[in-house]
Amino acid sequence: MVKVSETATRGGEPGAASGTESPHGVGPLAGVRVLELGSLIAGPFAGRQLADFGAEVIKIEAPSRPDPMREWGRARVQGHTLWWSVQSRGKKCVTLDLKSPRGRELFLELCQEADVLLENFRPGTLENLGLAPEELWQVNPGLIIARVSGYGQTGPDAQKPGYASVAEARGGLRYLNGYPDQAPPRTGISLGDSLASLYALQGILLALYWRDARGGTGQVVDVSLVEACFSLLESAVPDFAAEKVVPGPSGSGLKGIAPSNIFRSGDGKWVVIAANQDSVFVRLAAAMGRSELASDPRYSNHASRGVHQEELESLIAEWAAGYGHDELTAVLDRHAVPNSPVSSIEDIFADPQLRARGMLVEVPDEELGVLVQPGIVPRLTRSAGEIGWSGPLTPGSHNRAIYEGLLGLSEDELQAAKDEGAI
Repeated sequence: MVKVSETATRGGEPGAASGTESPHGVGPLAGVRVLELGSLIAGPFAGRQLADFGAEVIKIEAPSRPDPMREWGRARVQGHTLWWSVQSRGKKCVTLDLKSPRGRELFLELCQEADVLLENFRPGTLENLGLAPEELWQVNPGLIIARVSGYGQTGPDAQKPGYASVAEARGGLRYLNGYPDQAPPRTGISLGDSLASLYALQGILLALYWRDARGGTGQVVDVSLVEACFSLLESAVPDFAAEKVVPGPSGSGLKGIAPSNIFRSGDGKWVVIAANQDSVFVRLAAAMGRSELASDPRYSNHASRGVHQEELESLIAEWAAGYGHDELTAVLDRHAVPNSPVSSIEDIFADPQLRARGMLVEVPDEELGVLVQPGIVPRLTRSAGEIGWSGPLTPGSHNRAIYEGLLGLSEDELQAAKDEGAI
């Protein structure tokens, strides 16, 4: 298990000297300052990834309404949920009431010092606060404003609330999931939110490049959860446009793609075997001791295997059931057939590959002890990311570092803003 040094994961007030350092001082995004508004998943997940790669991410929470993510997640340590510690790692947390006049003033001052504003409010929220992009560009023309919402900033449904499950349904993903003639199930995660976060990250990086390398200006990155889900539909759009093909759920495999499915080993564990490419199927047939299958006209090429998918997968299922899952994967590995057991999180913690790749990281936390967190994706060989610290447990824990260190407020001014309810 990878361990993160204490110096890289300081608790308390990281960057308290001036409030301007990135969490790590290194990384490909060091020097980029991000203001994070919004809550829960779709916006903050993108903010977490920016922080992992060196950006200084300042998370803004309303004084009386902290991010509900602080209460989300199953496991608790000393009353605190651990998902928050992951989702807000490397971020500096401040409180600010955007509805108060003084809070609005302070926010505009922060925007002057920022490169990116990341928000996942319902469209129109910033505008109603008097903080529309045009207002923000008056104080900082180079500000990149990433806006993540259910349906996007425009269109007839822009004002509708959107959640991951709704987006997965509206964007077409849910229709393709599950088994024919059954209720379409969801995945056990908020997939629509996470997909939108990845597109927000991509858009922010594109906008930064256009601004800094190409002489561009600030712009809006408009990300829709529905469109993020829709973008993954592969050939569905051209197929329907051309021949009115409507793909539906196909269970644990894909119709016409064979063999590529889950098969149960003799000890009851599910194993994915993916051998639909012609050359790989030759290797699977050899692993099964049935090399003749590769030359059988029913199975000799991709198209014919798709036609005879059911009978072929029945043969493979019967063969797989003759092995324990360790034996089964070992035989497949010897013949270079892509395979994997279907891993639970318990299996992942025992996975030597994921451990070797640093996907399980021990992060010291001054209050909660050592926490195991997911590692950073992707891996960069010359400018790697780094986990700065776990998500600060107290809302406003970096108020002094940011408002005094970055904006130059005096202690009396900071206290006055607090007394006004602005922070």
